[in-house]
Amino acid sequence: MTLTKVRDRGTTGISTDLSGVNNSISRLGLRVIANQNLAGINGNDISYDTFEDSTKITSLTNVARDSSEFISSVASSEVYETGDRESSYTITLGGLSAQNDFGNNTDVGNWLNGSNASGTSNGWYWAHNGSNFDGATITFDLGSGNSKIYTGAKFYQDANFSSGNWLFQGSNNGSSWTNLSSTFVWQPDSGSGSNWINEELWSNNTAYRYIRLEGQSGAVSEGNSWQKELEFKVKTITASATGSFESTSITAPASTNKMGAVLTYTNTSGTASLNTDLILDLSADNGSNYNRATLTALPDFASGVKCCKVNDLDITNAGTQLKYKISFANQSLGSKETRVTGVSLQY
Repeated sequence: MTLTKVRDRGTTGISTDLSGVNNSISRLGLRVIANQNLAGINGNDISYDTFEDSTKITSLTNVARDSSEFISSVASSEVYETGDRESSYTITLGGLSAQNDFGNNTDVGNWLNGSNASGTSNGWYWAHNGSNFDGATITFDLGSGNSKIYTGAKFYQDANFSSGNWLFQGSNNGSSWTNLSSTFVWQPDSGSGSNWINEELWSNNTAYRYIRLEGQSGAVSEGNSWQKELEFKVKTITASATGSFESTSITAPASTNKMGAVLTYTNTSGTASLNTDLILDLSADNGSNYNRATLTALPDFASGVKCCKVNDLDITNAGTQLKYKISFANQSLGSKETRVTGVSLQY
């Protein structure tokens, strides 16, 4: 599918403004490549990018492209902790006792040593005075002054443990607890000895010092179970008040002294003021010189997705190597978070 910008051919004495048509073509093109998850496209006189990947952007300063296909100066990433984390946490058992083949063993840090190898050198199991684990807890404490945003966990255990109901919770005082996960069934390994048996994911933006497992109604034990490895998924949020990024260079078929653009964006928090919080500059000499655009609003692109444009901006330094630069200002986590989701450049 080829989308071509409509040029004003005109007739002597007649002035025709086709910017509205060109803006409609830009909006249609952005919708097509977004719906089909296409990489950025450069045409003869118009380009499109909805950030399916990072191939069409460069010079990212205090901004990041999110896997959800937007660019913002307030960004987050979620990764599992790996390696030996025994020194990061103090582990406390409530209503449980840790044991191995050599008798009681209160040091259960091996669950965080980065290895899910079998055997007593890397595994341990717990015991309970009764048959019902309801209310039993395993608490992980980062220590005073430390906290993390937990968004999931995966854990490995061997066989000999019956199904039971458990819950992940977070706290900053060790007494008031917030449910993070839904109640889940803790299932034992079938005996393969090589797979993660449980993974629980949840939405969370609050940092906690403590995270714990709590047995729920129906959490029971019928034997011993080697606990071999636990990893928490942690969200990291970076927030910069200002930031910017540029497009890679687009080669125009002829020297260009007028450019336009259509942008799509979301107000994830707060409301961005065009030309103050969201700023566009255009260049025809590969970014050596930029001209500041004045963005004006267009009708919403979709539910919750805003749209704005500039048409026929005069470019002081004409050329064939075209670029745009988008800048953010006054950004703040939870207060003003602007996400750019698409750019169509007209030339």
